[in-house]
Amino acid sequence: MMNRRTLVKQLFIIAGGIAILPSCLREQGGASIVLQNIKLSASDEDFLAKLAEIVIPKTDSPGGLELNLHLFVMKMVDDCESPENQQVFVKGMQVLKDNSESQTSEQLLTSITALEGHKEGDEAAFFKIFKNRTIQGYLNSEYVMKNKLIYKLIPGPYEPAVKLKA
Repeated sequence: MMNRRTLVKQLFIIAGGIAILPSCLREQGGASIVLQNIKLSASDEDFLAKLAEIVIPKTDSPGGLELNLHLFVMKMVDDCESPENQQVFVKGMQVLKDNSESQTSEQLLTSITALEGHKEGDEAAFFKIFKNRTIQGYLNSEYVMKNKLIYKLIPGPYEPAVKLKA
C-alpha cells in the first residue's frame, strides 16, 4: 500500500511538470512574449529592439531598448492593430530587416530617415506604425510618468477667499 504523503508528493510533481510543459514545447527561437495574431522570431525581436533604440536613443534618460519599447510595440500591434495593418507590419519589417542586415546603426538611421518621406510601400507603412507605437510606449512608460510629468492628484489647493488686485 502506498503512503499518502508519497502519493501527494508525486501528484504535485506531476502537476508541476504539466504546468511547465507548454513552455518547453514552445517553438525555439520565438519571441520572448506571447503573441496571438502575429508571428515574430527572436531575430525579429532583436531587430525591433535595435530600431526602438534608434527611434528613442539613450541620453540622460533611458532609451527605447532600456524601456523595452519593442515589446510594447509587438504587443500593441498584436492586440490593437487591424489584421491588414498586422500583415503590413510583419511584411514591411521583413523587407527592412533583409535590406539592413549588413548595415550599421548609422546606416539604418539613414535608411529609416529616408522612409519617413515616403507615403507608399510596406517599409514606410511598417515604420509609421512602429514609430507611432514606440512614441506611445515611451510617453506611457513608468519613467516618463514618474520623472517627466508632474502629476497632481488635485488641480491645486482650495482657497475660498482670495484678494484680487484692482
